[in-house]
Amino acid sequence: MKMETTMAMRSFIFVLLFLAAASSASADSSSKDQCHSGDKAALLAIKAALGNPYHFASWTPDNPCCDWYDVDCDAATGRVVGLAVFQDANLTGTIPDAIAGLVHLQNLRLHHLPGISGPIPPAIAKLSNLSFLTISWTGVSGHVPSFLGALTRLNQLDLSFNALTGAVPASLATLPSLYSIDISRNLLTGSLPPLLFSKLNNKAQEAYLRLSHNNLTGSVPAEFLAVAFAQVDLSRNAFAGDASSLFGRAKPVQQMDLSRNAFSFNLSTVELPEQLISLDLSHNAIYGGIPAQVVNLTNLQFFNVSYNRLCGAVPTGGNMASFDASSYQHNRCLCGTPLADPCK
Repeated sequence: MKMETTMAMRSFIFVLLFLAAASSASADSSSKDQCHSGDKAALLAIKAALGNPYHFASWTPDNPCCDWYDVDCDAATGRVVGLAVFQDANLTGTIPDAIAGLVHLQNLRLHHLPGISGPIPPAIAKLSNLSFLTISWTGVSGHVPSFLGALTRLNQLDLSFNALTGAVPASLATLPSLYSIDISRNLLTGSLPPLLFSKLNNKAQEAYLRLSHNNLTGSVPAEFLAVAFAQVDLSRNAFAGDASSLFGRAKPVQQMDLSRNAFSFNLSTVELPEQLISLDLSHNAIYGGIPAQVVNLTNLQFFNVSYNRLCGAVPTGGNMASFDASSYQHNRCLCGTPLADPCK
C-alpha cells in the first residue's frame, strides 16, 4: 500500500512539472507570437524604404515578425532585440531612418552589403539599448558620426571596410562600456582621441582597437599606458613618435601590429607583453636592439621587426628558430643567425 502511495505521489509531481513546463513554453511562444506592433511597423517601414527587396520576402504582415528572416526577438517579451542583414549585393539604398523605431534593439549588424551607401543616419543614436553595432563591408561614407557617443550601452563598434572619412570622434571616449573599436579599411584622418577607453566602468576590461589601412596621423596618446589592450592594430597609417606606452611585461596584449608607420623609439628599453602571440613592428624607424626577453615568449607565433634601424645580435633560443631572415632584414646593423651577417 505504501509503495502504491509513493508511486502515485511521484506520478502527481511529474504531471505538475510537465504542466509547469508546458505552461512556460506556451507563455514564451505566446510572447514571441505577439510580435509588438511597433516593432513590426518599424521593420515593414525599413523594408519599404529599401524598395521591398526579395531579401525581406519573409517580412509579411500575416506572420509574426519574430519569425522573420534576419530578426531576433527576446523570448520573454517578444520585442525585437537583434537585426542582422548580411551578404546581399542586390540590396541597395541608404540605412533607413525607420530603424529608430526598433527601440529595444541590442544588436544591429549590417555586413557585406556593398549597395548600401550614404552616411550613417542620426536615427542610429536613438537606439539607446544598442550593445553591438556593425556596419561593415558596405558603401557607407561620410564621417564617423559624433552622435555615436549617445549610445551609452555600446560594447562593440565595427565600422570596418567602408568609405568613412574624417577623424575618430572624441565622443567615443565618453562611452563607459565600449571596449572594442574596429574602423579599419576606411579613409580616416587626424589623430587619436587621447582618452579613448578611459571611461570604461571596468578598468580591468581588455580593449581591442583596430584602425589599420587609414590615413591617421599623430602619436600614440600617453594615456594609452593605462589601457589593458588585448589587441591593437594601427598598421598602414601615418603615425609617428613613441609607441612604447603600448608595451609592458604585464600587459594582456596578444596581438600588436604597428607596421608601416613612422614610429620611432628605442626598442631596447621596452618590456614585451608576456602573452604576445603576434608582433609586427616592420617598416618604421624603430632603433636600439631586440630585447633578449623575446626568447621567453612561449606563445609567440609571428615576429617581424624588418625595415627599421635596429642594431645588435638577434636573440637565440626559445622558439626564435621558427623566424627566418625576413623577420629581421633591412635594419641598420642587426647580426647573427638567421641573418647572413655574423656578429663581430
